[in-house]
Amino acid sequence: MIGHNKVSESWKNLPWKKFRRNLFRLQRRVFKAIQVGDKRKAQSLQKLILKSTSARLLAIRQVTQLNAGKRTPGIDGKAKLTCEERFELSEKLKYHSSNWHHQSSV
Repeated sequence: MIGHNKVSESWKNLPWKKFRRNLFRLQRRVFKAIQVGDKRKAQSLQKLILKSTSARLLAIRQVTQLNAGKRTPGIDGKAKLTCEERFELSEKLKYHSSNWHHQSSV
């Protein structure tokens, strides 16, 4: 149980405020690129957000801890993730984000 407490503390002590600032900065850059009509730059920035550790960890935190439906089981049947499982999910998403391709507009 000592290991669990260590992982739990490391999850709680992540720099969440810094992550939010980083993500917001990237989102603002996407917005500005779209405003000036630079579609290629917007797509490039969106890929950067997908690969961003800040965005990935914030998304996991939002879904598993902050959302109203955080105790609703997902398609895997799990209703609650431990801190270890959150870190494992982050690693899985990190490696699968490279397969993403921007959806072409119709």
